[in-house]
Amino acid sequence: MENHFRYSNNNKRYHTLDYEYRKIFHQKICKISLDANFSCPNIDGTVGYGGCIYCSKSGSGEFAGNKEESIENQFLEIKRKMQKKWPNAKYIGYFQAHTNTYAEVNTLKTLHNKILNQEGVVGLSIATRPDAISEECLNYLEELNKRTYLTIELGLQTTKEATSKLINRCHSLSCFENMVKKLREKNINVVVHIINGLPYETKEDMLNTVKYLNTLDIQGIKIHMLSVLKDTSLEKLYQKEKFHILTKEEYIDIVINQLEYLREEIVIHRITGDPKVEDLVEPHWLIKKFCVLNDIDKEMVKRNTYQGKRLQKEKEVV
Repeated sequence: MENHFRYSNNNKRYHTLDYEYRKIFHQKICKISLDANFSCPNIDGTVGYGGCIYCSKSGSGEFAGNKEESIENQFLEIKRKMQKKWPNAKYIGYFQAHTNTYAEVNTLKTLHNKILNQEGVVGLSIATRPDAISEECLNYLEELNKRTYLTIELGLQTTKEATSKLINRCHSLSCFENMVKKLREKNINVVVHIINGLPYETKEDMLNTVKYLNTLDIQGIKIHMLSVLKDTSLEKLYQKEKFHILTKEEYIDIVINQLEYLREEIVIHRITGDPKVEDLVEPHWLIKKFCVLNDIDKEMVKRNTYQGKRLQKEKEVV
């Protein structure tokens, strides 16, 4: 095994997002997180109330722009900060908070064009739910995909139906799978969000989620550790039942196993979370994000493993 994985431009043994962006754009790409002040069908009663139990008031957009500001001002403010570190970077506008296809198509067009018209923008990334993309929206996304580099990020979190009900996802696995197929039929890149450490899930459950995703035509994945945040339904459940929170060592072990089951061409967009310190109840080890990342790298070297290794072994056996 070489010192680094072939889809990495550093010491990582998995397919890094920076490698993918540099392969496509030949330079540094920065994602700018935006809050378009959307709602969610799982909040307003369309499919459910209260949202997913882990979701904060910011709709999982803790580091997005200030929703009280215009979308252009959000973009420019964050861009100014990034330019200090990466003066020659290009940008992808990331519509992150809440459900970013949950609006009239004309509204989406207006918001997207405001970002696409900004200097240095090369694409858009849109986070949403699989039950919140209408046929009209799909057709628009197909057109948008021909104009710019587009990624649709779909929340799944788990394939275990009992967990999905517990966390109040309010959509089925078949709904998710159908939307992946529809997006791919239009040649739109799909990135899937999953969460490790959901209440009462076993290591096997978490590996099953990744094994399932590996059978689908997805282009990327975001792996999160469950964050118990203040003032969420999840916090209430945790205080009541004290379900097990993964230790850092358990999380690292599970993530490495998950990577081994993923096709090497699937891009790893995220491999841990970084919640706001002031909002975090558990686990406290998440605060040191770069320690977690470094420990994953060290353990992969120690195990002499890499993304897709178990798949490779299975092929050799066959």
